[in-house]
Amino acid sequence: MAEENDAPMTGANAWGQAVAAVVLVGALGAGFWGLAKTSSAESEPKPATCSDTETPAPKGKHLSGAQLCEALNRSDLAALLGTPMEIAKTASGSDSSIGKIATPQAQVEFETYTVTLSATYDGLPVAGSEALLGSDARPRKTLGRPGVLYSDRTIRISFRLDGQDADSGPGVPARALTVAQDAKDRGGSLDVTLWRADGVVPDDAVLLRVAEAVLPTVPGWKARG
Repeated sequence: MAEENDAPMTGANAWGQAVAAVVLVGALGAGFWGLAKTSSAESEPKPATCSDTETPAPKGKHLSGAQLCEALNRSDLAALLGTPMEIAKTASGSDSSIGKIATPQAQVEFETYTVTLSATYDGLPVAGSEALLGSDARPRKTLGRPGVLYSDRTIRISFRLDGQDADSGPGVPARALTVAQDAKDRGGSLDVTLWRADGVVPDDAVLLRVAEAVLPTVPGWKARG
């Protein structure tokens, strides 16, 4: 009788252990899947955010590098460039100047393209400046304001590991668009410049698409009329 009574109990224990094992394996699998998903999410690169600048932001009506960076480093910038799968590697703004002329600038770098947005407070009109911007410069009215489309070139800087002076020279070709800060062209400009890492000359259609999307978001754009 003892053996007969024990048989069902033994079967029940075995069945219970089997069920418990299946549940345990399932729980462990779910745990590892959740951990792998979390690790994968954490390892995925995130778009660069605008870095803080050490230079104090200018006072008054001048734009700052930080403001320009916020306008340029938009979530759809890669799509505007025609490379929607890329993410921004670096994004920064600076409050530079040339003499007494304020020239704040922002830059966002992708795998294929690098884009800069800058402002120049030189008090000079944009109309007629094509004569100073190279032989291929041509007027290009943009968003209802005077503008000039022209070619430029980056500067290549090589740093030496032995501590000697850095070497510099011409870099890759770039295309640039300068637009008057106001519709009446009373002086000063906003400039969008674009170049490719592979050295191919950027398409003007890409440059204009970026400029026409970014410039209206610059603080004070409407106020400058």
